[in-house]
Amino acid sequence: MTAHATPGRHVLADFRGVAAERLTDPAALESQMVAAAQAAGAQVLSAHFHHFGEGAGVTGVVLLSESHISIHSWPEHRFAALDIFMCGAAQPELALASLQDALAPESVRVTTVARG
Repeated sequence: MTAHATPGRHVLADFRGVAAERLTDPAALESQMVAAAQAAGAQVLSAHFHHFGEGAGVTGVVLLSESHISIHSWPEHRFAALDIFMCGAAQPELALASLQDALAPESVRVTTVARG
C-alpha cells in the first residue's frame, strides 16, 4: 500500500518555445529523461529513442519500475509533448521540473491526473 490517495499520478506536459536543437538529439534527450526519472526517485529499467532524420524530431520512452516517461518532439514547431506516469513514492513533478530545466521551454501547460 502506498502513502498516496491513488496508485499513481499521470503528468501530461506541453512544452512550447523550446530551442529546436534541443529537440533533435535522441542521446541528449535520453540522458535528460533518465536524469529526470532519477530526480523523481524512480528506478530506470530501460530506454528506447528514435530520431526521425535530419532536422526532424524524436520519440522516446524511459521504462520505469514505477511506469514510464515519454516524449515526442516537433523541432519545426519548437514543441514537445511529455508524458510522465509514476506510482508509489516516485514524484513525477520532480521529473517535470528536471525536464523543464533541461529543455527551457518558453511556456508549459500541465495536466495532472490521479490514476487508480
